[in-house]
Amino acid sequence: MYDGVVQELMDELGRLPGVGPKSAQRIAFYLIEADIDVAHKLSDILREVKEKVRFCGICGNVTESDTCGICLDQKRDMGLICVVEESKDINAIERTREYRGRYHVLGGAISPISGIGPDQLRIKDLLKRLADPDIREVILATNPNLEGEATATYLARLLGSMEISVTKLASGLPVGGDLEYADDMTLGRAFEGRRRVN
Repeated sequence: MYDGVVQELMDELGRLPGVGPKSAQRIAFYLIEADIDVAHKLSDILREVKEKVRFCGICGNVTESDTCGICLDQKRDMGLICVVEESKDINAIERTREYRGRYHVLGGAISPISGIGPDQLRIKDLLKRLADPDIREVILATNPNLEGEATATYLARLLGSMEISVTKLASGLPVGGDLEYADDMTLGRAFEGRRRVN
């Protein structure tokens, strides 16, 4: 335990995802020992991100404008919507260069233990988008863990009565993992081998 502001800094850093107590301590001491300009630049960029970054009004991806670049790209296949849990999953999929459709970010996954049900996700927004007659396929690209599978199953049942093909990424992705950590080849093959679920 440290006194005052040093401990407060470590506590705040420890709240970040993936940062445990030892990492929080290392980062805190890096910042303490670094030149003041490093701390100012970090605080400035954090403030700027919070002021400028918002979510795309169409798909829910992070962007600095009302509509993200992917939704504005007329070269993308308008008939495909890939449903992901978080914006960071889009980047993982884009790195494969296998998918040229659009996206829909749910903003999480169904997790009764965490109190997250379908109403807390952007499912109603997805249904509005699927009213477009040009949509021919929805690809469920949720994480291959318990919450992701529950979300994909819920969506497959919900969308099952629609005249839209609903597919799911093929196996090959590690169960219990997150899309953002999958290597490009594994994720690319999962897209190529996706299967229909309705």
